[in-house]
Amino acid sequence: MYPKKELAQIIIAACRQFEIQTVVISPGSRNAPLTIGFSNHKDFETLSIVDERCAAFFALGIAQQTLNPVALVCTSGSALLNYYPAIAEAYYSQIPLVVISADRPAHLIDIGDGQTIRQENVFKNHILYSANLKEFDAENSIKALSKAFSLLRQVKGPIHINAPFNEPLYETVATINDFRFIAEESDLQDTIDYENLASQWNSAKKKMILVGVHSPNAALEILLDKVADDPSVLVFTETTSNLYNKRFVNSIDNLIFNLTEEEFTSLQPDILLTFGGMIVSKKIKKFLRDYSPKEHWHVNELRAFDTYQVLSKHLKIDSHSFFKHFCELVDYDNKSTYESTWTHYKQRIREKHNHYIKTAPYSDLKVFEQVLKVIPDFSEVQFSNSAIIRYSQLFEMNSTITVFCNRGTSGIDGSTSTALGAAYATQKPTTLITGDLSFFYDSNALWNNYIPSDVRIVIINNSGGGIFKIIPGPKKSTALKYFETPHCLTAEHLCVMFGFEYSTAHNLKTLAEEVVGFYDKSDKPKVLEVFTPSDLNDLVLKEYINNLK
Repeated sequence: MYPKKELAQIIIAACRQFEIQTVVISPGSRNAPLTIGFSNHKDFETLSIVDERCAAFFALGIAQQTLNPVALVCTSGSALLNYYPAIAEAYYSQIPLVVISADRPAHLIDIGDGQTIRQENVFKNHILYSANLKEFDAENSIKALSKAFSLLRQVKGPIHINAPFNEPLYETVATINDFRFIAEESDLQDTIDYENLASQWNSAKKKMILVGVHSPNAALEILLDKVADDPSVLVFTETTSNLYNKRFVNSIDNLIFNLTEEEFTSLQPDILLTFGGMIVSKKIKKFLRDYSPKEHWHVNELRAFDTYQVLSKHLKIDSHSFFKHFCELVDYDNKSTYESTWTHYKQRIREKHNHYIKTAPYSDLKVFEQVLKVIPDFSEVQFSNSAIIRYSQLFEMNSTITVFCNRGTSGIDGSTSTALGAAYATQKPTTLITGDLSFFYDSNALWNNYIPSDVRIVIINNSGGGIFKIIPGPKKSTALKYFETPHCLTAEHLCVMFGFEYSTAHNLKTLAEEVVGFYDKSDKPKVLEVFTPSDLNDLVLKEYINNLK
């Protein structure tokens, strides 16, 4: 059974030709031709998730892992708007999504017809391309889809296909027509003058490489290790970079929390070379804005954000290809103490970190240390945003673990759904470490049938938005409860409703007991909710920072 609607057939044919494999569908009637077509076609894996916001982040999690586009299908009206948070995240994180919305035909828009809004170009500020199709116009629909999917192949991010359908919606036929789409090719890479770059690089005495969000890449790690042989090169990585080396500085904030003006000046690079996605550390962003490098080069095939407001070169190439060429021209005999000075300082800071953590009282900080210790080798960790990802930056991660976080827009809204989509797509056991507000905000994430039993969720419940006690400002105001949003909620009844195993910890003793069997094989996914003292967490963190001096 296939949809009788030609426009639905055209969209399905385009997804098939451009090798879309997974389609996440949310229920509705206006999208019936698409639902019938995708679910009955042998070339597509179809998933059904009711809540469109959760569905979109779940799809984003799959695409994050597979690096292949995932399609979303919804009905008309406000259903489509619930995709927007995930679309914005996909846009800034360069994750490929194909958003397909059913719509009312044009003559029903703005006349008071039900479940109808202005859907054309609704995502115009955060979309690579909007294909606004029309029923009974096959030629232009094929042209628009060819352009949309061609761009999706060249530029990572979301595209939107809006498809209006007249009733009847449920008519079917036994066969589906085949339509052909012309893939437009474009070479987005510029010619790079490696000789000139190497000349500038080799003459500089202080070079900093800063890596943001990045997928694991063993070959790139080898090349970066080679570049780091240059004593004038200091490599900063973040938890989300998934690049590991003993010489790299991977707890940036620890290093620069308490530097003097003289030390900041000493750390100031001549050349800053960046690649990867968004940077978590506010400290390093402020440092590089206040102590600007003479040159900032960003390596990325598609875009370069002027994060430090001194961007001088956008090198439109992937990071592995760039360093493969660049390594051959680097002078490794550069006389400099830049790297050694700061890696030695890093070791001293690490010793102070370890000393404080051993005796730290029960708090968010101590819980992080205990939880990170027990995560299995070669598994995956998804961090939620806000305080959670920032705490993770204080610790050295197990180098066999891959780490992800929605840093495109840094929102808390879809962290759980993204993690569960990623867990569905990957073969690795997955742990989500999340704050209480982020978890409850996205609690409908648990409402689907595709959650692997080896998923583990650790909720650090400090009874509100703990970060608002950490950052300056909210505590001095008279409106802290509106920033922090204190509550007495627990995840217990959600776990009962959605079929998760549930356990709790309220102190170091019960935490140590609960983590022992937390990763044992089970028939159900598990949640461990760790309750921490809201009135103590910020004080412990501030004392920790002071002890790094």
